[in-house]
Amino acid sequence: MIETKKTQLEGQIIQVLNANQVCSFATIDGNKPKVRYMALFHDGLEIYLTTSKKTDKVEELQDNPHVHILVGYDGKSTPNILQIQATAKISSDNALREKLWKDDMKEWFEGPHDPNYVVMDISPSYIEYSSKGSEPQIWTK
Repeated sequence: MIETKKTQLEGQIIQVLNANQVCSFATIDGNKPKVRYMALFHDGLEIYLTTSKKTDKVEELQDNPHVHILVGYDGKSTPNILQIQATAKISSDNALREKLWKDDMKEWFEGPHDPNYVVMDISPSYIEYSSKGSEPQIWTK
């Protein structure tokens, strides 16, 4: 019974991830949070964000891999919101970089094999799913 509910919740979470192309991404800079908007990619519950390895966020993740992601709020009322606690690691895996590459990234990178183009591979450990009109549901790894 509990496993069925977890599977249902995972499906609802994936629907929210599918419906959103942008998220708020928080790292820790020293001992203070730092938040920015990022393009959102995912494969099931595994989340990916792309960036340049020369950014502050890459340095911040080397010091502290714990991150927080907010999905589902775009400035107007939305029925479903995710609060995600996770750990992130930097990946320069070529297959993953090619999979996530979009032509509009040419503004910042020469292509999917640009050495500065990296992927933040984010593994959630806790997800709070809030749906308008109901109590929040909690997913844990």
